Amino acid sequence: MNNTTRSSFARRALLAAAALSLSLPALAQTPIKFQLDWRFEGPAALFLASSAKGYYKAAGLDVTIDAGNGSGGTVTRVASGTYDMGFADLAALMEFHANNPDAPNKPVAVMMVYNNTPAAVLALKKSGIKSPADLNSKKLGAPGFDAGRKAFPIFAKANNISGVQWISMDPPLRETMLVRGDVDAITGFSFTSLLNLEARGIKTEDIVVMPYPEHGVKLYGNVIIATPKMIKENPKAVTAFLSAFAKGAKEVMANPDPAIEYVKARDGIINVDLEKRRLRMAIDAVVASPDARAEGFGLVNGGRLSLMASQVSDSFNTKTRIDPNAVWTDKLLPTKAELNILPPVKK
Repeated sequence: MNNTTRSSFARRALLAAAALSLSLPALAQTPIKFQLDWRFEGPAALFLASSAKGYYKAAGLDVTIDAGNGSGGTVTRVASGTYDMGFADLAALMEFHANNPDAPNKPVAVMMVYNNTPAAVLALKKSGIKSPADLNSKKLGAPGFDAGRKAFPIFAKANNISGVQWISMDPPLRETMLVRGDVDAITGFSFTSLLNLEARGIKTEDIVVMPYPEHGVKLYGNVIIATPKMIKENPKAVTAFLSAFAKGAKEVMANPDPAIEYVKARDGIINVDLEKRRLRMAIDAVVASPDARAEGFGLVNGGRLSLMASQVSDSFNTKTRIDPNAVWTDKLLPTKAELNILPPVKK
């Protein structure tokens, strides 16, 4: 075989190998459909960063992240199997468990993200409301599914509030009705409603914010949930997701502002500066809070979890009592080193 023949043979062999590689499927990645609790706003960057940086993919996962329309909806969709995992308020998960005791696919919380509930009562200073005691016999507004509204009996008990009248509305009208004076106060996530009020022309100094955690209500906030099917059949994929998420979230918390570009890529009409503030507020108030630092990111305190289960059972008037051991597991969490993601305490 002369050199020309050898060269021609080698070229044909390379072409054949290239054609074969194109015909073979790529290495299989575990698909995970994930639903957020709400729209693509600042805090969503905590999840979107790992997608944009390829951390989920590097962990062997094909992750799809969709916006949500409330924690209750996310829990229901994960329970139905429409989504494999999601991000939802722990109280909403507890409520689902207790009101659907015979449901075959009740989701389970696998990582704590919002160590404190973001729920708060907000009022305008001109109303004369300065503290929880001023809410007695007042008119409060919130959507029926709002986490703060549903947990308000716990807030009311802790602060001796009575005689409150509730007005329901769709979420986009909540802050507008407060500004118009249709209600005296509202419940909502502190870092959402405060910025929404500012967007409606109200100055920060004219707003009274009463965060639940600062007024005797130590409820946990949002958790990552997964289907029992996935936990049983592919626990390694769940742990891989949590590990990849933690890696991206650590980078977001270390430098929040640039991460808003990941959110803008999913919703091009967001107000970038406002969402930067919302993300920073969420990190400071509920992700890297003093309670989160004391308990450790991703973890829960057993006594606090049991108390919350009892409080939610009472305030939500659930069909059955909530079993804290049924709604939470820490067995799929990544290593302690991987959970060491909270930024240094601000001085």
